[in-house]
Amino acid sequence: MKRTAILGLMMSVFFFAVFPAWAEQAPQKVVDLAYTELAALGTAPQILSAVKAQNQKNMSLADIQAMDEKWKTTPGIAPFMQALMDSDCGKFLRQIQNSKAFYSEIFVMDNQGANVAMTEKTSDYWQGDEAKFKESFNGGTGKVFVDDVEFDDSSQAYLVQVSVPVMEQGKAIGAITFGINMDQVE
Repeated sequence: MKRTAILGLMMSVFFFAVFPAWAEQAPQKVVDLAYTELAALGTAPQILSAVKAQNQKNMSLADIQAMDEKWKTTPGIAPFMQALMDSDCGKFLRQIQNSKAFYSEIFVMDNQGANVAMTEKTSDYWQGDEAKFKESFNGGTGKVFVDDVEFDDSSQAYLVQVSVPVMEQGKAIGAITFGINMDQVE
């Protein structure tokens, strides 16, 4: 009995080492979109000015994390959240979102991964500890990051998050994440 259990455990470890992920990669048309249209939005004046203004506040990480806790424990959409949707940058993001059926959400982050503007309430305020920010900000050098396709319970759809850096003079000063609904991509 012990030998069978050990053999089963060893086979499981081997299987998951050889096949570590079950996630599906984004289709090439989404990757192409990321490197063209979406990457170009990382230099849009409306986004640049909002990120620069947020970065100039020089918020401490402790303050950002305190806001993150407040954000996660606040039900619904509080006025401080609505302000990020109603800002000039938030309105610009909504125009982008309304331009294509496949945009499920769009949000902009500062140089620490804190929300600057958004089209929908995000699950948290601070994205700085997540791949969407870390990969796209890339230590200030910036790069395009296309995550795997995953099922999103809240929207009941398969989504992929595409994140691009907000760039100024060749340096990343923030990032943008686009939620792409795969059921709407043609």
